[in-house]
Amino acid sequence: MPRVKVPRKSTSVDMTAMCDVAFLLLTFFILTATSRQPDPLDIKTPSSTVQFKVPDKDLAILSIGKGKVFVELIGQDIKRETLLKMGALYGAKFTEAELKRFAVMSSFGVPMQGMKQFINMSPEERTKSKFETGIPVDSTANNELYRWIEQSRYAVAELHKTEMRVSIKGDGPEEYPVIRKIVEVLQKQKVNKFSLITSAEAAAK
Repeated sequence: MPRVKVPRKSTSVDMTAMCDVAFLLLTFFILTATSRQPDPLDIKTPSSTVQFKVPDKDLAILSIGKGKVFVELIGQDIKRETLLKMGALYGAKFTEAELKRFAVMSSFGVPMQGMKQFINMSPEERTKSKFETGIPVDSTANNELYRWIEQSRYAVAELHKTEMRVSIKGDGPEEYPVIRKIVEVLQKQKVNKFSLITSAEAAAK
């Protein structure tokens, strides 16, 4: 008795739901993402064969170049809390909008007296205005870099219950006295362990 042949039918998968989910995710990431601003300093880091991943939280990056010092704090909540603490120290009040703008900024190098004006500038204005003269680190009486590190350490300890790490990103040919000042500021706060950011170099065979 011959077998009964079952007619073959082409299978089709409805991809409408998957496309909807993909576009929803894409829209979410586009709306919530913040563009990274260009670094104010063109720093050529020295090369090294040592490989160590820089942590992505509870970190302060001190950039040094052309005799100027810039600070980058990782974490929007840390930036916000640190700015509030610095404002309390220097008698500056910041609005909610200014706190939000500061929280998404990258590195900055502005004295506290010009911080409000700097925050309210557009990224293009900050780049063209040459407003960033570096954070004061010369005098003992007005060593704002000391305060930025101090208050950011307090913020990390209060919000994340841990110690803040410090990394130094210095220009390769940068003069030694500027780097020495940074190390002295860290040592005054008993921060004797910090990392140096370098560019990757091929390991010797």
